[in-house]
Amino acid sequence: MRITARVDYAVRAALELAAVAPDALTCDRIARSQGIPSRFLQGILGDLQHARLVTSQRGREGGYRLALPPTEISIARVMRVEQGFLAEVHGQRPEDVSYPGVAEELASVWVAARAAYRRVLEEVTLADVVAGKLPGHVAELAAVESAWRSFGDDPA
Repeated sequence: MRITARVDYAVRAALELAAVAPDALTCDRIARSQGIPSRFLQGILGDLQHARLVTSQRGREGGYRLALPPTEISIARVMRVEQGFLAEVHGQRPEDVSYPGVAEELASVWVAARAAYRRVLEEVTLADVVAGKLPGHVAELAAVESAWRSFGDDPA
């Protein structure tokens, strides 16, 4: 799993907005709070606005705010704004990939991996993260000690 800086920043900005919803925050305030370069964040907020997840308002009471309640915005939805498909193989959806011979079943592995990835990211909302209350199965996965270690760190 690889999460780009742009995706990470988009999710963190959305979380800042979720924490103050329905109020607004300026780009500079979000940038300072999360340690994100302001110019970079402006582009990300523009992407989120274009995707209709964020609205903006000018003026003294201006800034950015979520266009929907935080309970209706999944982490996956924010991620897709910046990266498109959650999982792809050479620019294709996993179900559209086929391999010859002994690698034939590999396409099913990619589909299963995407399903597991989506099961977490589709079901966790901005509100869940802000409240610190992840859905049960997600919290269970995060609590597994081996989830916090690199594969090569396994002492077994």
